[in-house]
Amino acid sequence: MSPRPSSPLGLSLPEGRGRRVLVTGATGYVGGRLVPELLAAGFTVRAGARDPRKLEDRPWADDVELVAADLQSPEQVRAAMADVHTVLYLVHSMGGGGNFVEREAEIARTVAQAASARGVQQVVYLGGLHPDKELDELSDHMRSREQVGRILLASDVATLVLRAGVVIGSGSASFEMIRHLTERLPIMPGPRWLNNLIEPIAIRDVLYYLAHASALPEPVNGTFDIGSGRPLRFREMLAQYAEVAGLRPRRIYALPVPAPRLSGFWIGMTTPIPRGLAMPLAASMAEDAVTQDHAVSTLIPDPPDGLTSYRDACRRAIGQQVSGRVAHTWDSDVLETSDPADPLPSDPDWAGHTVYTDVREQDGRASPAAVWRVVEGIGGDNGWYSASFLWRVRGLLDQAAGGYGLARGRRDPETLRVDDHVDWWRVETVDPGRRLVLRSEMRASGNAWLELSVSPRAGGGTRYRQRAIFFPRGIVGRLYWWAILPFHVLVFPTMARNILRAAEGREAGEGPAAPGPR
Repeated sequence: MSPRPSSPLGLSLPEGRGRRVLVTGATGYVGGRLVPELLAAGFTVRAGARDPRKLEDRPWADDVELVAADLQSPEQVRAAMADVHTVLYLVHSMGGGGNFVEREAEIARTVAQAASARGVQQVVYLGGLHPDKELDELSDHMRSREQVGRILLASDVATLVLRAGVVIGSGSASFEMIRHLTERLPIMPGPRWLNNLIEPIAIRDVLYYLAHASALPEPVNGTFDIGSGRPLRFREMLAQYAEVAGLRPRRIYALPVPAPRLSGFWIGMTTPIPRGLAMPLAASMAEDAVTQDHAVSTLIPDPPDGLTSYRDACRRAIGQQVSGRVAHTWDSDVLETSDPADPLPSDPDWAGHTVYTDVREQDGRASPAAVWRVVEGIGGDNGWYSASFLWRVRGLLDQAAGGYGLARGRRDPETLRVDDHVDWWRVETVDPGRRLVLRSEMRASGNAWLELSVSPRAGGGTRYRQRAIFFPRGIVGRLYWWAILPFHVLVFPTMARNILRAAEGREAGEGPAAPGPR
């Protein structure tokens, strides 16, 4: 075990020594940021994920107990809770899919039963702010969160429900929505919920509350609202972001458009948030989300420097974005609660299946290390090194169909780890210096991968290999491949050449590799 670290965010933390906590959803946006704070407080941290191998490359992996904790598996949940004092319940279905309300309720019952059987003393659940309405009057998204809280509160184990509204932090879904809407739309006609009152809270304050909730001297069963204490109309949040970011004043018009579906489509086409997640976000924005009181201060005192204002939260988030130091994003939550996708099959597994490939190989003068740096930095602001117009068109079509398009970008501009997003791709394999496999998450009638590999060439230089692989679904998938084949002729050979040229330019001392056109 390494020495006890300091708080990464400089938070005032409680004393956690002698207490084991289980963080569910440790690969997610909040969970991944909370773990290092809990370690800094001295807790013994058990980090749970459906596939704990995906946590092995986290900087704190050697300092925690990694466990498999698929919350739909009662056996795994009971095993993960052995000798645990406090369980932090940080998993939500992002974007729904199927009967997610009932699925969430069943997961809550599984967690409650396992916690009771294992003698857990405290459950801490991060829920959502919503108006004081009957359960069936809430949106599916908010009804699910409220229902989970009620199930846990009615269980045999003391449960502290912390209800938060819009969370502002680098990479959070709410912040990315605000950032992209404001930066892309100087004149912004939008739905009428732009006039609704929203109480934001900085991610640092959410982590502060969760850390202190894990160190309560006695178990607590109850619900407490958390927020910045300064409600704003959503249009004011957009305008204030523009001021903090140094943008020209935005003209924002709330139109009588109440339909969540239209609002979700608007968000999905303008931001990196896909329509499947934008829909529940828009539905939750259709109501005011403001704390009813500040009773939480009787349980957990405010941070010594006070709660973070919305402007300061935006300023901190922008600073993290500019520096490229975004360890976790909202996309981590989507990945945590979605069904795992099949990995790229090995070549012998292709027998008996229709598979289409596009293979390009080229030799270059740059060293393998230089070429790998360009490969690992592909996508996002660095682009794809060919036919930028065609990439943009394909991205817009994907967004219109409810996908990510190119808007999602990258978590980090230079380095990749397994499960990172790269525009509409997901990192499936990273063999540093040698091989990168990206799995497509675009809307298409089949499964697609892009494999980029680097190897030394006899006599010096590098052999670069690029392979696009597509497994079509039915006749539509086959027609799709043949329809885009002419574009591959324009895109992939140029991409290979420009990647090698960028590496040669970097190695020749001409500065960093020029960003590829998007």
